[in-house]
Amino acid sequence: MIVCIKSFDFGNGLNSGVMANSNSVFRMFVYILKCVDESFYIGVTNNLEIRLGEHQSGKSPGSYTYSRRPVELVYYTGFQDPDSAIRFEKRIKKWSRAKKIALINGDFHLLPNLSKKKFE
Repeated sequence: MIVCIKSFDFGNGLNSGVMANSNSVFRMFVYILKCVDESFYIGVTNNLEIRLGEHQSGKSPGSYTYSRRPVELVYYTGFQDPDSAIRFEKRIKKWSRAKKIALINGDFHLLPNLSKKKFE
């Protein structure tokens, strides 16, 4: 069982955190894993506990996380709509490392500034 360490309530029926208490409320989860090499892996699943176990066990030898184990679940957000989950996963995969870290840390006020391009 995955235990809740920290969670955030965004309103709109979305909750986020660093660990999930259960898979009972949401149909889909977007999650971020921190790999042993300090890189991040972002994925989407309908069962966070099973998917995390698959990453840890090395179920898929050709996968990104296989040679970067152990991995640590550092963030998740739950969705009732699978299409919304997939859109969010695709969006955050494009974010900078700094913006991903702000999301993981719950520093939501930093996200808009981390989105702006810096011109000289």
